Amino acid sequence: MNNTWKIYMLMIISFFIGTSQFGIVGMLDKISDSVGVSVATAGQLITVFALGNAIGTPIVMIAISKLNQQKQLLLALSVVVIGIIFTLVLPGFALLMVARVILGIGTGMFIVTAYDIAAKLASPGKQGAAMANIAMGFSSSLVFGVPIGRIISASYDWKAIFWIIGVFSVIALIVVAKTIPAFEGGSSISLSKRLSLLKNPRVALTLSITFFVFLGFSVVDTYITPYLNAITSTGTSISAILFAMGIASVIGSKSGGLLADRIGVNRTLIGSMVIQAVALALLSVGSEWVVSAVVLLMLWEVACWMFGSTQNFNLVSLVPEASSIVLSLNSSSVQLGFAAGAAVGGIIVGGTSIMSITWISATSALLAAIIAISLSRLKKN
Repeated sequence: MNNTWKIYMLMIISFFIGTSQFGIVGMLDKISDSVGVSVATAGQLITVFALGNAIGTPIVMIAISKLNQQKQLLLALSVVVIGIIFTLVLPGFALLMVARVILGIGTGMFIVTAYDIAAKLASPGKQGAAMANIAMGFSSSLVFGVPIGRIISASYDWKAIFWIIGVFSVIALIVVAKTIPAFEGGSSISLSKRLSLLKNPRVALTLSITFFVFLGFSVVDTYITPYLNAITSTGTSISAILFAMGIASVIGSKSGGLLADRIGVNRTLIGSMVIQAVALALLSVGSEWVVSAVVLLMLWEVACWMFGSTQNFNLVSLVPEASSIVLSLNSSSVQLGFAAGAAVGGIIVGGTSIMSITWISATSALLAAIIAISLSRLKKN
């Protein structure tokens, strides 16, 4: 197998690994019914996965940094398999939470290592494209994983998708062991050095923008299935809507870079946050019309992922000498936003109404925009 095919193989594995995170969103109501908890409580499965990813991954990666990268990748896949086995066989909601933490750590380990290996497998000058393939595999799980999870859970038990991911992960273990070279792991960056960048006020504020944007995203995304159930009662249409939203996220990811080049990074970022807030505010007052609600949800998705692709470039431009560290911190901010959004959404859904999540998300996006505008004014002074 040549190196190009090895990179594509890692991309495909990234898709299945990513589906273990995003696939659960499309079947949250099914899971809540099967384990005997409310949808709001089941939403905390998203919280603990994201916390495991954001907090556990950097700690584990530092601990295993002396292993060669083939072993790191094999260990990551093994952790994923263990998490899936726990998901499938352990009874009760509490143990399912434990399984999600394990899956969060394993997923983070795999993606971080796959990025580095893909860059080393790539031809000179094509490292960025190789890493983009890994990102595409992972983000595609959001596009296809959520509706696929919904379709499978509607036809079979919700655990069926984890059987598929588990079988594929075992196959991936064998393929990786036979094809991926034992690249040196390299020197580890200590946790204290990673966190020292937070002493830079511009970096800290920029990361806080990421946190609030993805908190707002997670509030809606985690509870999107029960929200759609509230505005439409047809299971098939929900799967179609989820798929359309996934396509919108791809459009947003692609358009972010193009707009940043044409109108500037700050305008693109601030514009994306304003669009999110406006789309969600309009959704809050007009969700009784399904067609308009779907259009607004797609517009919101485009704006969210327009932000995500542009924010990485923004952060690297702030501290180019520590790009890998700041991107790692940004990834943790995304996952912490996912965790906080799922938790806040659970409180809102459990205490008031599912329809309130759009207002909370709009407020979070607006707060992020205010911070961004304030920060851009500070740069001019």
